[in-house]
Amino acid sequence: MEDVIARMQDEKNGIPIRTVKSFLSKIPSVFSGSDIVQWLIKNLTIEDPVEALHLGTLPGCVNTTEVDIKKSSRMRNPHKTRKSVYGLQNDIRSHSPTHTPTPDTKPPTEDELHQQIKYWQIQLDRHRLKMSKVADSLLSYTEQYLEYDPFLVPPDPSNPWLSDDTTFWELEASKEPSQQRVKRWGFGMDEALKDPVGREQFLKFLESEFSSENLSKEPSQQRVKRWGFGMDEALKDPVGREQFLKFLESEFSSENLRFWLAVEDLKKRPMREVPSRVQEIWQEFLAPGAPSAINLDSKSYDKTTQNVKEPGRYTFEDAQEHIYKLMKSDSYPRFIRSSAYQELLQAKKKVLVLCDLFDLVISYNSLE
Repeated sequence: MEDVIARMQDEKNGIPIRTVKSFLSKIPSVFSGSDIVQWLIKNLTIEDPVEALHLGTLPGCVNTTEVDIKKSSRMRNPHKTRKSVYGLQNDIRSHSPTHTPTPDTKPPTEDELHQQIKYWQIQLDRHRLKMSKVADSLLSYTEQYLEYDPFLVPPDPSNPWLSDDTTFWELEASKEPSQQRVKRWGFGMDEALKDPVGREQFLKFLESEFSSENLSKEPSQQRVKRWGFGMDEALKDPVGREQFLKFLESEFSSENLRFWLAVEDLKKRPMREVPSRVQEIWQEFLAPGAPSAINLDSKSYDKTTQNVKEPGRYTFEDAQEHIYKLMKSDSYPRFIRSSAYQELLQAKKKVLVLCDLFDLVISYNSLE
């Protein structure tokens, strides 16, 4: 295509270019489309005029854009008058369907270069684990949670869809018994104790009548073992939170955990209750002379003080994060090393003073 265009521009054998006179003006360097077609047929030995017409209208061969010089002058952006046939390689490529022009790139400024250098320095300083360490961590995590994965270890009770055991369905039976079922509990204590839901309701009544400390159920050894995996596991388990809180109360240092639980509860409150609850938490744990003051660093305290002025669900987020780190590094390790946790881990049963009626309910539970 470049050779064809170069031949078109030849002064002797190229396309005849002439000056056309218009009213009170002259238009230089003009040729018609028929001149192109005739030149292509003559010089390229093209027999079919349709083929010559197609070749003459290809992008990159003829500039089909007409420039209004007077209009451009009025817009103070005059275009240079040039021939309609391109001769430069860049112009050819800019109109060719096979060549995409590269966009004009702006050279970066000095500030942008400094920012790029700073970004890559941060990336180089980041702590990265080796693949071997990541693999070891993944394997240890898998081994740790192996017994809690129902796909790898058969659950107890078993899946009723895979086995004929319906124990799981019976345990997950509806907690709202029918009126006829409740009426039968009044026939005698045996009827109430034979029914799992009746036995559960009877047990709840006894727990409300007697001390909850004496009537609390011992968590399973497997459940207690999981608390030792990390503080998150202990806080996710309601019984684990309760035991952790009891341990801290025995050491007169429960304010950190109570603050953390209060902030978690704040995040779940309706928006209309959030402002009042924020003030309650502030007065109890952070205000000067608070009854359960917690220990915060100055940065977290100042930021929390500013957040309280515009209360929201995440007003105490910085303070909660600081308290979480304190418990994870101090309170939680002491709880795991405590004798109370070790007794629960070894499934040692405490000597409970229970009434005969409560013993009877427990015996029925063990027979089921």
